[in-house]
Amino acid sequence: MKIHILTLFPNMFAGPFDESIIKRARERGLVSISIYNLRHYTQDKHHVVDDYPYGGGRGMVLKPEPLFEAVESIRGDARIPVILLTPQGRLFSQQVAQELARYDEMILICGHYEGVDERVREHLVDDEISIGDYVLSGGEIAAMVVVDAVARQLPGVLGAEGAAGEDSHALGLLEYPQYTRPQLFRGWAVPEVLLSGNHAHIAKWRRQQSILRTLRRRPDLLERAELSPEEKGFLEEIKKGNQAR
Repeated sequence: MKIHILTLFPNMFAGPFDESIIKRARERGLVSISIYNLRHYTQDKHHVVDDYPYGGGRGMVLKPEPLFEAVESIRGDARIPVILLTPQGRLFSQQVAQELARYDEMILICGHYEGVDERVREHLVDDEISIGDYVLSGGEIAAMVVVDAVARQLPGVLGAEGAAGEDSHALGLLEYPQYTRPQLFRGWAVPEVLLSGNHAHIAKWRRQQSILRTLRRRPDLLERAELSPEEKGFLEEIKKGNQAR
């Protein structure tokens, strides 16, 4: 996958994409990340990328010219989806990450200031994404989040086959509890089922623990989770037990 990022602060990306999983994915050619400075696509000697909003108001607005110039320069004759990172976009989720991972190539625009000229939204952008209901100083951190989450979905990036499918949210539930050595630590033991060697029992226990943890921490996710009739019965028993207390 090729990812192009348009930003006013390219140096912000120097660290996050040069470490860990993303670094290895880039070295292996599984993902290509290119960073573009929007100021390089201006036509004036001061490289101005923003201006005051028409009609008055506080703050500055990103001008349309450098954004159109940058996207058209990257695209050429190709049809590459353009995504604006903005608080007004649809909420980013594991499902959205999986959706974006189907692209061979995409362009991310890091929003800034009071936003972008509306003509960018109307005539250049294909999608708008927000990583949460809070305010950041710019879209750079949001771009890092999107790239990391999307890259994990690409074949070969995590190494272990199917590893991404076991992450929290991947199946609509939070991940089950994990344990490692020592078997006994300060009097706290690893659950016996995980030591049994019975993979069917372990899988069932993990699934039930995922349901239980999701009920306690993110019950809203259960409304969309795909549960078997047996799992729905397990969930109802837990709810009844909670009500009886």
